[in-house]
Amino acid sequence: MATATTIKKEDRYIEAVGRRKEAIARARLTPSTRMSVVINGKDANDYFKTDTLRTTAVEAFLKLALPTQFTVTVIVRGGGIAGQATAVRHAISRALIEHEPDTRGVLKKEGFLKRDPRAKERRKAGFVKARKRKQWSKR
Repeated sequence: MATATTIKKEDRYIEAVGRRKEAIARARLTPSTRMSVVINGKDANDYFKTDTLRTTAVEAFLKLALPTQFTVTVIVRGGGIAGQATAVRHAISRALIEHEPDTRGVLKKEGFLKRDPRAKERRKAGFVKARKRKQWSKR
């Protein structure tokens, strides 16, 4: 039978949830010797094909100069690829606040802690799309 070991706070992971449109990301930050970001089992560079999306996903780390490095594991579901990148950034930012409360001001100023409320508007009856109508003919 194995002996019970105590887990120090530094060894545990920090988990946070980020959202954008229909995308929901759950990020786990584990203190590590080198930085790595894994999203849905793939490396971030393989998951996000464009440089813009890659930068958006890890932007919270780029804005902060943290002495601690992390292994970041993210599970993201729903939405499109751009919404997922922003949801990942939101989740990582929230987790960093838990780890280092002093970084809140910097991340808040950048707007990474705000859940972007913009979403697709619902389609109304009698309309083609949310606001687009059928062409009106006088005769």
